[in-house]
Amino acid sequence: MWSFETEPEFQKELDWIGDFVQHEIEPLDYVLGSQWNIHDEGFEKLVRPLQAKVRERGLWACHLGPHLGGKGYGQLKLALMNEKLGRSRFGPITFGTQAPDTGNSEILAHYGTPEQKERYLKPLLENEIVSCFAMTEPQGGADPLQIQSTAKLEGDEWVINGEKWFSSNARFAAFHIVMVVTEPDASDPYRRQSMIIVPAETPGIEIVRDYGYFGEAEPEHAHVRWNNVRVPKANMLGDRGDGFVVAQVRLGGGRLHHAMRAIAEATRCLDYTCERVVSRHTKGAPLWKQQMVQDRIADAWIQLRQFRLLVLETAWLADQGADWKAIRQNVSAVKVVMPKVLHDVASMALHLHGSLGLTTDVPFASHIMNSFMIGLADGPTEVHKGVVARELLKKVGPVDEMFPDYVRFKAEPRARAHFGLT
Repeated sequence: MWSFETEPEFQKELDWIGDFVQHEIEPLDYVLGSQWNIHDEGFEKLVRPLQAKVRERGLWACHLGPHLGGKGYGQLKLALMNEKLGRSRFGPITFGTQAPDTGNSEILAHYGTPEQKERYLKPLLENEIVSCFAMTEPQGGADPLQIQSTAKLEGDEWVINGEKWFSSNARFAAFHIVMVVTEPDASDPYRRQSMIIVPAETPGIEIVRDYGYFGEAEPEHAHVRWNNVRVPKANMLGDRGDGFVVAQVRLGGGRLHHAMRAIAEATRCLDYTCERVVSRHTKGAPLWKQQMVQDRIADAWIQLRQFRLLVLETAWLADQGADWKAIRQNVSAVKVVMPKVLHDVASMALHLHGSLGLTTDVPFASHIMNSFMIGLADGPTEVHKGVVARELLKKVGPVDEMFPDYVRFKAEPRARAHFGLT
């Protein structure tokens, strides 16, 4: 059965989440710094009580299975939740679903030893700590095949050397999960990398500089230098050369959740703009009466609804048991459309707010900047367009004839013969 209806019981939860985010969480954006700075006095005072209310409601870390203390919600329900949570920087962390900790917790749940789960996974799920995922490098950007950082086994220790770039939350993290080359001579380039857990206090980890971009509360993306960093052999996640396999555990669902949070951002921009255009007057009439304003408002709403359906379809496919590889075309399509929708809707909002839209007192410029960020994170748009095209074209075989069967002078005789016409 095909349905677009949300089950009534879960709709009640979504309604509660929407109201809670709007009235309790969104105000945090104006008074606190980085949402990952969990030991900040303001975080302890303002966010912890809200997290307690989420726990009481039974909505904490819903991406986790019941054996880990979560609801075990599928991707569709998680997508609908993130559509609400994404309206605020503090939405995800208040509900225990913040990146990169969600992805790192999935890796630890799949590959961690009992000792690693006790030391890292348990406090991460409780948000007693936050973590960092270190993959990209200054010279290689988003291409993991360009990774040059190495881990060499010396006795019972891995010795890590290299540099990592845009390691988000490194300054706040209690531990890093780092992707490094451990099998440089492997014939398959996708079997050369491995994942290793590194406690943040390990000697040799040097934060060269923290970078931020417009709209962030404070710089939180680090250039990190790894200087003979030593960790136990047992800190590897998965087997040697499993880096790409481990990485896929965290990427698919994360991209969907990013997408729904982008929808939340864009919806917020549209909501503010609708209020603006019915409130302001120009040329002797409300702003919304201008046909060009109606055109832009309509385009924004249509874009949002189209994109939302693509995301929800992809989430639904994941819930039907399809693995991420099987639906990679859908996931990549989501990744391609996501930055464009947010950019277009936020730009429309900025423009229709006039000079106010340019200022830092409204969020539109920061949403525009974020659209560029999500167009680069987890693989740039161009890479994902290539995936969509390749997945589509690999199902199509070539024809040997000069003219295809669908040209009229070939198709018409077949049609006539089919219907018995002379």
